Amino acid sequence: MNKLHEEEVLGKAYDWKLMKRLLKYARPYWILLTVSILLLIVITGLELLNPYLVKIAIDDHISGYKRPRIEIPLEAATTQDGVVLGEYIYVLKEDYDNQNNYPLKTLVQRTDGYYLVDADKTSSPGILLSQEDYLTFRRSDIEGLDRIAILFAAVIVLTFVLSYLQIYILNYTSQKIIFNIRGDLFNHLQSLAVRYFDNNPIGRLVTRVTNDTETLNEMYTNVLVNLFKDFFMLSGIMIVMLRLNVQLALVSFALIPVILLISIVFRKYIREVYRLSRVQLAKINASLNENISGMRTIQIFKKEHKFFQSFNKINTEYLNIQKKEITYFAIFRPSIEVIRSLGIALLVYFGGGNVISGSIQFGVLFVFINYLQKFYDPIMDLTEKYNILQSAMASSERIFRILDTDMKIENPEKPMDIEGFKGEIEFRNVWFAYNDQDWVLKDISFKINSGESVAIVGATGAGKTSIINLLTRFYDIQKGEILLDGVNIKNIDKNTLRQKIGVVLQDVFIFTGNIRDNIRLNKDISDHKVIEIAKYVNAHRFISRLPKGYDEPVMERGSTLSAGERQLLAFARTLVYDPQILVLDEATSSIDTETELLIQDALHKLVEGRTSIAIAHRLSTIQHSDKIIVLKQGEIKEMGSHQDLLRNKGLYYNLYQLQYKESFQ
Repeated sequence: MNKLHEEEVLGKAYDWKLMKRLLKYARPYWILLTVSILLLIVITGLELLNPYLVKIAIDDHISGYKRPRIEIPLEAATTQDGVVLGEYIYVLKEDYDNQNNYPLKTLVQRTDGYYLVDADKTSSPGILLSQEDYLTFRRSDIEGLDRIAILFAAVIVLTFVLSYLQIYILNYTSQKIIFNIRGDLFNHLQSLAVRYFDNNPIGRLVTRVTNDTETLNEMYTNVLVNLFKDFFMLSGIMIVMLRLNVQLALVSFALIPVILLISIVFRKYIREVYRLSRVQLAKINASLNENISGMRTIQIFKKEHKFFQSFNKINTEYLNIQKKEITYFAIFRPSIEVIRSLGIALLVYFGGGNVISGSIQFGVLFVFINYLQKFYDPIMDLTEKYNILQSAMASSERIFRILDTDMKIENPEKPMDIEGFKGEIEFRNVWFAYNDQDWVLKDISFKINSGESVAIVGATGAGKTSIINLLTRFYDIQKGEILLDGVNIKNIDKNTLRQKIGVVLQDVFIFTGNIRDNIRLNKDISDHKVIEIAKYVNAHRFISRLPKGYDEPVMERGSTLSAGERQLLAFARTLVYDPQILVLDEATSSIDTETELLIQDALHKLVEGRTSIAIAHRLSTIQHSDKIIVLKQGEIKEMGSHQDLLRNKGLYYNLYQLQYKESFQ
């Protein structure tokens, strides 16, 4: 028990820390939130006023004829605030100081009409009132009902207007808060190193930015401010009930301990279900992202059934969790309704007896029943708000875990400026591993002079692509140095560094939009310049054949374009930024011969006057490189020109012979 209690205390403390961080996002909007709370106070008061107005209408006007009136001779009357009937004026007992002990009269309804009788002898014969006298006698009640009806309508209209304002202000504020959280989250994700995305499924991250932030939106709208309304409502109802009748109030509150006990048990079980639900939903999103992205591969290998079974397993687990959640709610909600009904039954039993005995008026019983129905709603709301709060805590925990992740490629505090950048590259005793000391590159050293074209070759996994990732500082090395114009790249602003290096990857990523925007990538460049660059890299030919030309919409990842067309777009995109260093990663693999000729021509134009690094399996495309570096298992085995390496008859020679023989098969 002590251990469980300790875990619960720690959990509450942790939740409070999360809540403090969430409240920081709400702080800039404290004025709007305060206005929303003030509106809630007024709205709560108006909602409590309606039943009380009905109580006044019943007791003071509809049943008002039963109220005792003092029968005063007109010549002796000192007030005109009453009903004049014949030689007498009838004044309400509570409105007149009856020092002369004038008789008390009241109206009694019988089968043949209304009779004016002695208040202490209602069974006496009395005087039968005509319809005109009866209406005269009740004129004040009719006028009172008119006033209450007008006031009731005014309260309803005012409640509607204020509720509209309160809901609008609250949701506007909540959306602004979530907008900021979502923006911070996305901005932070963009700042994280590529290593972070290697270890975290994209679907899970999408869940954090969408589903989890939406859960926080529910907390801000339904909990943060509206929680006050529940407390205001409960407090207001209890105060009014106690002021009207203490005995009936205690009867009404008798079942509250039972409700609290049920709520505590429900809260205990539902919290764990919410956590499991969020985890399982993230798994579903991750599975969907992976399967949809790899749909072509799944269909090619006819693995639809297998992957469906895998997804169905995750989906079934989520379904079972949702069933468990529904079961808990199916028990909790009816339980509260049963207790509410029992409470009303107790109230009718005790209150009805008091009405019959005359100790309370019927309007008091009516208002108690009405308030009791309202009383249980905030209790149910508080329990559900607790569930939303727990769900929000689980979501915020995952969101802040991302925001607290410090897996970044840090910029130097005082970055060095590279004036007159030439594009000289040097790797000096570089060691690099993605995981611990599982070295991908081992003591790599080479130098590329300004304007040189260098090719890097080697088998898959030799470390070719890792060199590009290190040069652009997508990853940082563990040992050694990488220099640009003699300056360690860790001392250069990473954004400046990446602007000076243009990378064309084998798998070109095309964004949803149109051709023009995919070339610009938000760079401020004129349409004329876009077309000029496209022509320069031979992309204009295929673009001009598209139905809408440069405005042609492209789908996600450029699925409507061929591999060669995407490659030409990548060249145009790179040239827009005019980098001094050009890196080509398998840029001409898997391209048809005609397109390859266009690409080779574009490559020649791109490389001219720039330092270039080309990574390729097809050795025929790199024979004219100034220098070729041969990698094997993360080490440099050979380095030199194409002819020199062939003369040495080493690893490069073997690779060349293998491809040469394959070309004649």
